[in-house]
Amino acid sequence: MSSHANATDAGQPEQKLLHASRQVIRWGDMDALGHVNNTVYFRFMEQCRIEWLEVAFGPTVAADEGPVIVNAHCNFRRQMKYPASISVEMFAGQMGRTSVETTYVIRDADDEQIIYADGGAKIVWVDFKKEKSTALPDSLRQLLTGL
Repeated sequence: MSSHANATDAGQPEQKLLHASRQVIRWGDMDALGHVNNTVYFRFMEQCRIEWLEVAFGPTVAADEGPVIVNAHCNFRRQMKYPASISVEMFAGQMGRTSVETTYVIRDADDEQIIYADGGAKIVWVDFKKEKSTALPDSLRQLLTGL
């Protein structure tokens, strides 16, 4: 864990660290230019988010309600290349009635000073049958606020 456990180095305000995920860059993650393709950065963030959700709620399975990503962004700071290991940190941001902002920092697993990217995704809790947002579950709200 970095010394910045509650804040990112990318200029983000102090936030609550939810999860850190160590991941490996695979040969197939690279593109024709020899660096990790930009779409893979989103997959690294997604994997971290899924790991956290599975810790919080158990294995991801079809249910009546659950999380949906309504937007995502990534700031590409430095090229990633195979072979390497990365650490993806997920932070809780602003929480609303039905949603929570999450932010991510992707670092070199062996040198936390190297930041490859930072980004975010807005998670909205949705009632899948009604196809409408619904209030965040109390259990999730407690995880996010630390109550």
